[in-house]
Amino acid sequence: MFEKVLIANRGDVALRIHRACREMGIRTVAVHSTADADAMHVRLADESVCIGPPASKDSYLNIPAILTAATVTGADAIHPGVGFLSENADFAEIVEAHGFVFIGPSPQHIRDMGDKIIAKRTVKALGIPCVPGSDGPVDSVDAARAAAEEIGYPVLIKATAGGGGRGMKIAHKPEDVAEAYTMARREAGAAFGNDEVYMERYLGKPRHIEVQIVGDGKGHVVHLGERDCSLQRRHQKVLEEAPSPALNAAARAKIGEIAANACAKMNYRSLGTLEFLYENGEFFFIEMNTRLQVEHPITEMITGIDLVREQIQIASGAALSFTQDDIQLNGHSIECRINAENPRTFLPSPGQVTDYHAPGGLGVRVDSALYAGYRIPPYYDSLIAKLIVHGSNRNECLLRLRRALDEIVIANVETTVPLHQDLSKAPDFINGEYDIHWLEKVFLAG
Repeated sequence: MFEKVLIANRGDVALRIHRACREMGIRTVAVHSTADADAMHVRLADESVCIGPPASKDSYLNIPAILTAATVTGADAIHPGVGFLSENADFAEIVEAHGFVFIGPSPQHIRDMGDKIIAKRTVKALGIPCVPGSDGPVDSVDAARAAAEEIGYPVLIKATAGGGGRGMKIAHKPEDVAEAYTMARREAGAAFGNDEVYMERYLGKPRHIEVQIVGDGKGHVVHLGERDCSLQRRHQKVLEEAPSPALNAAARAKIGEIAANACAKMNYRSLGTLEFLYENGEFFFIEMNTRLQVEHPITEMITGIDLVREQIQIASGAALSFTQDDIQLNGHSIECRINAENPRTFLPSPGQVTDYHAPGGLGVRVDSALYAGYRIPPYYDSLIAKLIVHGSNRNECLLRLRRALDEIVIANVETTVPLHQDLSKAPDFINGEYDIHWLEKVFLAG
């Protein structure tokens, strides 16, 4: 096992990794920008190293600075966390070339699954159903029109290197194709430095269902059930729950088995999440995330498995600590992403948190790096806390969620807590009757 892990991240995920390491007897190294000198992950880590000024490109994305920090502190391994360099194949490769262990998948798996076209080809060949679409990149408006006729309208034009909804446009009819294609390419080039796009059928009212898997890199893969992440705004997840109210036991078992078998054939190592659209009883693969997910706690709550601990153990060369037969899904869990934003306009609200109180009690967990007096910097993602609740069934979970949301106090900055309070009482949400468009087109529009 490792003696010291450098955590190449910040915020609640850095704390999450620190806590897993501490319980495993592993010392931690925090890296931080000058803006995060007083951050909680810096305070709790065994050692800390400043790696640059506030801008992410000069600190949390600064690979030479991170490697220097790992070298001078004598770290054995580097955990990339979520975002920043967590799905950067070059970073994983450089980490390993410098003699550190990268706590995550192989660089090749990160690279293959990071390219949406290669990912679709790979999983399709392994028996995973995909949304009907173009065979590869589409390199002209005429080619886009021809592909759309074959796929059938409406179609989605997407960046091959995309994510978070950027570089993604819908064409409902032939007259829309030229504008949608041009805008998708322009947006993709600006966001990802790669303007290559491809196309697939646009589904009208799908759910976003994702399957958590974990593999040892030797052909042993276990699936840990699914998460329903359909409540999204601008393609960003707002609230997640597990298991999905849209699936029955047979559908759950089927997609879990398909995902695990495919990843076993890939000899996948570490945590991974296969994301699907689900409509009319059919699953369609959209992408695979080769890292720890923000919403991983709800899987931990219904399985009782510490995913970060498992991820670290696998990276150290250990075998999986459980088999598929050991996995029992217990009850229901919901996670609310709490952002420092106005709950109606979604404008960021950085500033000093003068008072902070986290809810507690049975079945309530808060993953956050907040404390009273903490100043939320304006330079990074506005996610400041994750409220996770668990109940023996979905109704108990919803009642506990409302109670916990009423208890939380984050003073002097605006947050999305009021949004979640309203959402937890919305009849469509209570009844589990929503799709990926419902939050924006129905709930927020109303």
